[in-house]
Amino acid sequence: MDEVFNTNSIKEISKIIIIKGDVQLTTEQRHEMQEKKQKRIVDIIVKNAMDPQTKTPHPRQRIELAIKEAGVHIDPFKPVDEQVKLVVEALRPIIPLAMEQVKISVKISSLYIGKAYGVARNFGVLEREDWQSDGSWIGIVRIPAGMQTDFYDKLNDATKGNVETRILK
Repeated sequence: MDEVFNTNSIKEISKIIIIKGDVQLTTEQRHEMQEKKQKRIVDIIVKNAMDPQTKTPHPRQRIELAIKEAGVHIDPFKPVDEQVKLVVEALRPIIPLAMEQVKISVKISSLYIGKAYGVARNFGVLEREDWQSDGSWIGIVRIPAGMQTDFYDKLNDATKGNVETRILK
């Protein structure tokens, strides 16, 4: 012990092992970590990316299949944010992909403002809002491109389909 660690103290040896040592994982543990990390990466891409040609979000399954096709290696020890950029770059030759935000103009009638206002206001960044004389509300909301479908679904649920939306350029 004295030759390897330059000490006989169990506490000092333990510190050295913890700080400088490597953790050995089983193949199963490593695979599980990779799967969890890949799921988080896909979640971020699905939430924030869209097809720049159609201006619609890519479905989760399309992203997952493109990752397999691109042969992207997910490192279980690197941070997710660092790997998202690499994965997006690897996917671009396979599927059109843009990490963008969209601005959506929303008009909610006074009948549904109670439920729908909170959805519109809290879903993204509210850039502008205006209350009309008839009690209706018009706002401009900036959201991640991949969240458009969820945004429309929640607004339609809150207003029973009586909402006007338009994507702004």
